[in-house]
Amino acid sequence: MKKFNSVSDLVRELQPVNPVYCIRPESIKLACNFFVNNFPGKPLYAVKTNPHKNVIKHIYQNGITNFDVASLEEIKLVKSIAKDAKLYFMHTVKNRKSIEEAYFNFGIRDFSFDTKDELIKIFEATKDAKDLTLYLRIFVSNEHSEIDLSKKFGASPTEAINLIKLARPLVKKLGVSFHVGSQCMHPVSYSKGIKEIGNIILKSGITPDIINVGGGFPSKYPDLYPQPLENYMEEIKKAVNKLSLPKQPELICEPGRAIVAESGSTIVKIELRKKQSLYINDGTYGSLFDAGFPNFIFPTKVVDTGKDLSRRLTPFNFYGPTCDSMDFMKGPYMLPNNLKEGDYIEIGQLGSYGLTFRTKFNGFYSDDIFEIEDKPIMSVYQNEQDEEYKSNYLVA
Repeated sequence: MKKFNSVSDLVRELQPVNPVYCIRPESIKLACNFFVNNFPGKPLYAVKTNPHKNVIKHIYQNGITNFDVASLEEIKLVKSIAKDAKLYFMHTVKNRKSIEEAYFNFGIRDFSFDTKDELIKIFEATKDAKDLTLYLRIFVSNEHSEIDLSKKFGASPTEAINLIKLARPLVKKLGVSFHVGSQCMHPVSYSKGIKEIGNIILKSGITPDIINVGGGFPSKYPDLYPQPLENYMEEIKKAVNKLSLPKQPELICEPGRAIVAESGSTIVKIELRKKQSLYINDGTYGSLFDAGFPNFIFPTKVVDTGKDLSRRLTPFNFYGPTCDSMDFMKGPYMLPNNLKEGDYIEIGQLGSYGLTFRTKFNGFYSDDIFEIEDKPIMSVYQNEQDEEYKSNYLVA
């Protein structure tokens, strides 16, 4: 994969016609180091967030060697890159063939469930294996998160008590897990989830070997400034200590967005301007799905190509290249008011889900991907980046 010192260097050399996706290895390194050094347990990278081979490679090389996978294809992908990685099959609804192959062909012993039927399925597919570590996923509130995951997954408190009693004698190790939702904006969500596990322990009389606090750790966006990630770590530590258990359970987490969000960006080209609408060559059917629904506002800046830029900012919205009117990104995106056809814009914080959601609708698709050595537009790990962005740093 070709590397460039900066986005500006890339655009000047390539003059790309199609959208270009950028990966920043240094950003991945900083994020991995934070979780390895600050989370009071073992971090698992959630592969769904960004499954690009180079991203997986950099994460593994920077100390996160455990991966949260949700499908057989993700299992095959990670094992093709890092054969010694430990995988956790944490989707609570799996088909029997995937469970069987995961166990017998790939050596996976860690599985998630939230119903009796799924528990039975796991044992039947593994031929009543005696070396399983199973994680009961419980329902917790997602009230502080931008994307609610609680409607689809998680056993209710009553169901959880029955399931933990059923599973305990059958497994080598037992875990309890929850997920506070994607882009969680307040650390208290984690302490509430841990407190709910405490209630289950009290009512069932069973202490899990492992507590999995899931994902949901946030990144920064122009309209979403969470507390420092250190506060999330402290909240988790305090909540676990409050359980006052005779033996401290092992802790794991499943960060995705917080590991890779700021490592990725997309360079787009303006094809047409209609007043305050910019028609660009990528959109919601490409790497910008989250900009359409659920209307995430991503940081943007104009790429320096030698043009004099107005210091006056104006709000723009974006239309993508397809013929579907839903290919629309409301924004607002604050950019110089003299933009026109042919100008390039970098859209940041697309390391999470930007590559995952791409389609080939209408024939618009680009797989032009390069590694970049400059810093991301915004960062939870480099405070100077936020100050720069806040000061209207417009030119790459």
